[in-house]
Amino acid sequence: MSDIERVRILSGIIGTSDAMEQVLEMISQVAPVDISVLIVGESGTGKEMVARAIHKISRRSHRPIVTVNCGAIPEGIIESELFGHKKGAFTGATEDRKGYFEEADTGTIFLDEIGETPVGTQVKLLRVLESGEFMRVGEAKTRSVDVRVVTATSKNLFKEAEKGKFRKDLFYRLRTVTIEVPPLRHHLEDLDVLVERFALQFSRKNDIVFRGFTSDALSVMKQYDWPGNVRELRNFVESIIILEKGNRISSNIVLKHLTPLVGEASPNLPVPIDKSTDQVERELILQQLLFLRQDIRDIKSSLIGEEFDRSGEIGFLPSGEVLPQSSMEISKESLPKAVKSSAVGDISVKDLEMELIIRTLKKFNNNRRKAANVLGISERTLYRKINEYGLEKKQKTKE
Repeated sequence: MSDIERVRILSGIIGTSDAMEQVLEMISQVAPVDISVLIVGESGTGKEMVARAIHKISRRSHRPIVTVNCGAIPEGIIESELFGHKKGAFTGATEDRKGYFEEADTGTIFLDEIGETPVGTQVKLLRVLESGEFMRVGEAKTRSVDVRVVTATSKNLFKEAEKGKFRKDLFYRLRTVTIEVPPLRHHLEDLDVLVERFALQFSRKNDIVFRGFTSDALSVMKQYDWPGNVRELRNFVESIIILEKGNRISSNIVLKHLTPLVGEASPNLPVPIDKSTDQVERELILQQLLFLRQDIRDIKSSLIGEEFDRSGEIGFLPSGEVLPQSSMEISKESLPKAVKSSAVGDISVKDLEMELIIRTLKKFNNNRRKAANVLGISERTLYRKINEYGLEKKQKTKE
């Protein structure tokens, strides 16, 4: 059994995509070594599962792991919760009390949302990380613990440190090793197995008849952005099973339950989800290029102060006319109402795509994430188009 497979079995982490394979590999490498680990990722991506996986594979696996949500503890009592307090230290302290660090002695402490801790508390956290020493609130005695610290955050701690909201020395100490958990939209190839796992677990636990999801239903779900990530997906699967008890989940059912969540103009559902992904991508790319050329012409007209004859121009949209809505292939024949066929000439969809991608990448200094956002496609699709058209090689040749 490979190290990655062992991590997968012990942790229960689901996913065979390249992104998740990298996470599993990182866990297998850092877990046996007694160092601090910082886990970063958006809310709902599964950072706590990664922390527990690190503990299960470490030499401390026979000892406890204590999980602390730093964002859920009020600022006034967080030090008492973490380090404990002495009897009489404050009103209500009727007895000596251990803190989470002492509870985790010889084991692992997982500090979730570490970016929410007050700056004053961060000083004491740094001391524990450096020397294993701390003092209970209201006590002058120094205590020691042997504990592994794993932290997680959905914030950009570097930016927080630049703003003075997070100590730089603590940030550099925490990031001995950083594991980035990808958002669900970056590994949608894992959605099928995630849906299956969540559905089976929930239906068995609640003794509900479950007849599965159709392939079309899963395709529709892959076109949604899932801002809440795996947590949102799990909640969605469980709710749809309850509301559609006994039914096989089709694309129409998924659409019915997704629409109230996202609304008609939601940025999380940027494409018409009743079409195939490739078809939508082609239409979006062509649409953006036509609008771009029309905007450029408008700017030229306003600068020169005169109107040009635009009827023969590629991308000219006569007043009141719109792009065609659906076609499996975008060609001259599919654009009679949007662009004059005589103006399109021999320019193909591929040429239009290539030009728009090149211009957009150039505009954003080859920042592919920003380019993908502007183009209205996923980063994965943009990478595929760059490789398909050999744009990277062309760019290097020019350089």
